[in-house]
Amino acid sequence: MIGVIGESTPQTLSVLASLPDTFTFAWIVAALFVVAAVLDRYGREEGRSLAAGTWVLFGAFWLTMVPYFALEHLSYVESALSLVAVPACVYAGYLLYRGRESLFVLTRAVAAMLIIYLPFETIPAVSVGGVTIPEPKRVLIEIVASQTATAMSLLGYSPALIENSQGYLSTFRWVYGPEEHVVLVSVVLACTGIGSMAIFAGLIAAVDAPIERKIRGLAVSIPLIYVLNIARTTFITVVTGNQYMHWQPELVLAMFGASDPYRVSFLVSDRIISQLLAVVALVAITYLVARQIPELVVVLEDVLYVLTGEEHDLLAALDLPREPTNRTR
Repeated sequence: MIGVIGESTPQTLSVLASLPDTFTFAWIVAALFVVAAVLDRYGREEGRSLAAGTWVLFGAFWLTMVPYFALEHLSYVESALSLVAVPACVYAGYLLYRGRESLFVLTRAVAAMLIIYLPFETIPAVSVGGVTIPEPKRVLIEIVASQTATAMSLLGYSPALIENSQGYLSTFRWVYGPEEHVVLVSVVLACTGIGSMAIFAGLIAAVDAPIERKIRGLAVSIPLIYVLNIARTTFITVVTGNQYMHWQPELVLAMFGASDPYRVSFLVSDRIISQLLAVVALVAITYLVARQIPELVVVLEDVLYVLTGEEHDLLAALDLPREPTNRTR
């Protein structure tokens, strides 16, 4: 997501101050999931109990993220998904403990997702021999900002690309209207698509499938996510900088608890339109990947079972090719 700079409240600042502890919590969850998966591989019964307990911790993690998504990101979609994840994780742990062995695939997938994503949030810059190696987050953010600038220039827009408060070259400076109001739009880590890419990479890594088909699944998902993400950041930045979606400002500001009228276009384009379209895109990409890796369906069926309490045969429903797969219930 992209954020308009300049409207922080004491509540949002206090939430941001707690994030390092939240990421430490996430690393602990990832480590416990890895240990549980290893124990399961070696046939140790302790793996089941550890995985089940870690799922409960994972639910607690999502509970800690609700204030962040609600107060800082002003995102109804992410706040709602975080709330749903709390009981869903607890129920997944219960089902795994009671014998639903296929949930170990989802357990491995979550561990892989966290291990891929968390370094971008937590690894700092380091100095080696007098040379500073920037943190992975900065590198990724600046690449996306640069490519977003290129995409905008192809459309005839050329806002200045300036440094943000952290020194990242990732903020677009727009001057809007005859009053020359400055609108700043900053690319943050969530704008890079790394979260979605980590999800698919984790799922593909976790399933038992031939390496050739796993590579095909990655080739379908990762480039597509990245290209769609650049299109999204370009769309939101152009709309926000030019105030193209200044629609129903009183209603939009009230919905998101905001007060700056120059944020309306951002809230409409990002928090409403882009986030809803992102859900549709992820569902479509999941289908394309499942065409390459039908084994992935066991994870999707488990997710649906956790959410609905009913068994689903997605291979038949989606007309996917059937491949040998372990489906222990």
